[in-house]
Amino acid sequence: MKLSLVVPTLNAGGRVGDMLRAWQTALGVDEIIVSDGGSTDGTIKAAEATGASVVSGPAGRGYQLAVGANRATGDWLLFVHADTLPGANVGPSVRAFTGDEANTGKAAAFHLRLDDESGPARRVERLANWRARKFGLPYGDQGLLIDRETYEALGGFRPLPLMEDVELVRRLGRTRITLLNGEVMTSAARYRRDGYWKRPTRNVTLLCLYFLGVSPERLAKMYG
Repeated sequence: MKLSLVVPTLNAGGRVGDMLRAWQTALGVDEIIVSDGGSTDGTIKAAEATGASVVSGPAGRGYQLAVGANRATGDWLLFVHADTLPGANVGPSVRAFTGDEANTGKAAAFHLRLDDESGPARRVERLANWRARKFGLPYGDQGLLIDRETYEALGGFRPLPLMEDVELVRRLGRTRITLLNGEVMTSAARYRRDGYWKRPTRNVTLLCLYFLGVSPERLAKMYG
């Protein structure tokens, strides 16, 4: 089975090269697609230096993910944010999931860790992993692993400015989402900037508003 890594980027030149090489080492991916949203720094050059194929278009994570998936040729697609690194047990957990035919028609996300050793960071991680496991609602910073046939049958990512990850997994359904044993390490910069109580509270509020029918466009303006 061929595995394609799809990464949306926007001015991520300072980290994207190391990030892509880390995923190459962890998984030995067959193909890397970087879907860039109009970077004005060295993102594209840094990505191409790793051997990744770069496709450019308008900014917007939902749109970028959809464009990247359309360019990818793998039997399995792994969507990962540009500030997310592979952690413990990523390779074995991905190989076990993709190697089991029973997982065709399903999707998987990783356990979340933040690059912060504080107690509040651990609390945010526990909440995120509980939400993904209990409700089948992993966010995009936990990655998403899905076979191409299922992804295309769902209609893929919608071109939304926010909640594109939630919207897709809700179409898939809670019972078809697995939380892998592998971990990913994601930047805690937004939590350090906004506060470990304020940021999660804002995220939960936005999620509730989305479920109540508020448009992703309005939510994106509130997200910051």
